[in-house]
Amino acid sequence: MDHQSFVPLAYEAISLEEQLARSTAFKAQMQTRRTVRHFANRAVPFELIENAVATAGSAPSGANQQPWTFVVVGDPNLKRQIREAAEGEERENYERRMSDEWLKAVEKFGTDWHKPHLEVAPYLIVVFRQSYGFETDPETGETHKIKHYYSEESVGIAVGFLLTALHLAGLATLTHTPSPMKFLEEILERPENERAYLLIPVGYPSEDAQVPKLEKKPLDQILVHL
Repeated sequence: MDHQSFVPLAYEAISLEEQLARSTAFKAQMQTRRTVRHFANRAVPFELIENAVATAGSAPSGANQQPWTFVVVGDPNLKRQIREAAEGEERENYERRMSDEWLKAVEKFGTDWHKPHLEVAPYLIVVFRQSYGFETDPETGETHKIKHYYSEESVGIAVGFLLTALHLAGLATLTHTPSPMKFLEEILERPENERAYLLIPVGYPSEDAQVPKLEKKPLDQILVHL
């Protein structure tokens, strides 16, 4: 092991009381996070988006390859193109592709193929997974593909960081996965190694925003302590 490639861990020890206080406060704050489909037509400071993406970029990843790209779309014309393409795919889903069981599962959310929030939200963050990367040989200057390890898991963790950062900044989000999502790669002109992973409208909730009345599983159903 080459110890020259390591640095001391930046760790600040805190009291047990402070640990519990932080943990409890964070839990309470995150339990208020909801998926929102009604956004206010109100500008969001771009610095909040930058901070959230920077936080997502600090997530752990397989071999530290960081196989993600976050494309932030604020241009109205691009948002309109994305909405029209997404609604085209979603209309096919709701009218032809989705099984009765699937339709019943999403019925309680009151959704359909119409997606006006894709234009109303001030920003759309489109998360792309890099299925492979590129590396340039410093001696020859030649570029070749490199395999990305655990890219699906890595991007999923980064998205968790992103949603948390946006929520803590007082912003509302929606995790949207129109299927198929290849149109995002085409509209946003992404390189061949990037695959659309998730579409996240971001903004402030509208004053009349409503969300479904849902219940999360109690702790004793999700925690196994051995």
